[in-house]
Amino acid sequence: MLDPSPLNLGDIDRRTLDNATFLRWGIARLGQNLATGDPANADQMLALLRRLYAAGRHDLALGRLFEGHVDALQIIERYGSAECVRQARAHARAGASFGVWNAPWRDEPLVQDGDRLHGGKSFASGAGVLSHALVTLHAGQAEHVQLLLVDLVATPPCVQTGWWDINGMRDSETHRVYWQDLPIDRVQPIGTPGDYERLPWFATGALRFVAVQAGGIAAVFDGVRDHLTAAGRDGDPHQRRRLARLFTLAQSAAAICRDTSDALFVEPADRQAAHVAHARSAIYDLAEEALVLAQQSVGVAAHFHAHPLSRVLTDLMVYLRQPAPDAQRMAVAESAAAGQLEPAL
Repeated sequence: MLDPSPLNLGDIDRRTLDNATFLRWGIARLGQNLATGDPANADQMLALLRRLYAAGRHDLALGRLFEGHVDALQIIERYGSAECVRQARAHARAGASFGVWNAPWRDEPLVQDGDRLHGGKSFASGAGVLSHALVTLHAGQAEHVQLLLVDLVATPPCVQTGWWDINGMRDSETHRVYWQDLPIDRVQPIGTPGDYERLPWFATGALRFVAVQAGGIAAVFDGVRDHLTAAGRDGDPHQRRRLARLFTLAQSAAAICRDTSDALFVEPADRQAAHVAHARSAIYDLAEEALVLAQQSVGVAAHFHAHPLSRVLTDLMVYLRQPAPDAQRMAVAESAAAGQLEPAL
């Protein structure tokens, strides 16, 4: 199984810290002694997935930001200059937090006008928390997307905090950001146009957030078990059946992450994306069932803001809504039909 606690996160407690400090400290703790580049072998990949899983099990908002931090550092290592990589490593060791902001602000996308940048990004998780972000020019045009590394301390954007007006992932500090007249020489280009969505990394990298979601399923199991035990309801046969099923869902999610990790180092490159698509679809289904069972087990108590499960349930509901779940199922079906995916023990 995926180790639930490769690091001690017990003192990273949002009940005793303000949200920004909790997120920054959590990212720094999770990143300790972790390679910043693409995993070179199955052991390194498993070590990374265990960190992501632990982050999601501890706190899904933290897991979301830590996954973005890892994504950004891997991209910089893969496409950045030697000096840029050296600087990013040094910043990360000193506790800096990175992210990737790709979604354009629909009415004001980020554009270059001569030697200046104008416009912004939506779904900018960690806005006001992160120290560095990779942002995309020409977002949505795969062959033309250019990555830019922005020092958010030296060149902070305007942050529109009222936009993220939903229940889930409220603590991920997901906002809209905007720059006006940002000099182009204040940002660092990373790679060349088209690198951001280059395969297989763009597709297989999704396994990172799948591991966070698997940790979230384990957090649902933890919360239900703790609630039933504290309430003295763990002996009820119906509750035992639900708790047993929740354990199976959580264990299955961890196994899928581990098996998919192994597949990335034994399967041909043209089949790797299909394995990750399967993991995304499977974890989605397991999480949906876990959410239903948790609400059946705990009842309305789980929806009180003060209940420990409340944040877990709403955060996981939102985090599951990654883009194009139906497209992932189609990819799995096509690969299975072509004989590229085969059940095996």
